[in-house]
Amino acid sequence: MQPLANETDLIQRARAGDKSAVSSLYEGYVQAIFRYISYRVETDVIAEDLTAEVFLRMVRGMAAYQDTGAPFAAWLYRIAANLIADFYRQGRSRTEKPISDDQPTDDTDPLNSLARMEEQAKLRQALQQLPADYQTLLIMRFMQQLPHAQVAAALDKSEAAIRVMQHRALQALAEALGASGKSRSYLRGQS
Repeated sequence: MQPLANETDLIQRARAGDKSAVSSLYEGYVQAIFRYISYRVETDVIAEDLTAEVFLRMVRGMAAYQDTGAPFAAWLYRIAANLIADFYRQGRSRTEKPISDDQPTDDTDPLNSLARMEEQAKLRQALQQLPADYQTLLIMRFMQQLPHAQVAAALDKSEAAIRVMQHRALQALAEALGASGKSRSYLRGQS
């Protein structure tokens, strides 16, 4: 994720209370933060709630925000990671909701849709077995496609540490999925 074109100016204006600058920061990052959270929680409703809370905390914390040289997005990801940890610590997970027959879909093949949902559920379950740092790293690197530098800033680690951690996280995910040996290569997008 690239920083917003005028991010430094937006941050300064938001710190001064400019609502349009806050709105621009929100619009620039809301989709990425939502996607990150949605990979870590069971439903989109929970992801929407937590995403809203991330930006509420952003607004509340803008006056105290200090530019440390790390991307602004790293601060938002850190807020999101803390909220997710709090969410699970409070035991609010596993809220099931029934599937509605009239739920809209753009998939014309229900078997493909079902297979994709089962695969996503299996991946989500395997991810949730991993330590929080591994979950964050894998989601940011492979689902958000962020570079090592941004992941390092978000997790407050060096790029070298992130590369080692990524290797270990992929191994742990493969084990959680029941894959071993050469069958793990699909995790890296290789056949």
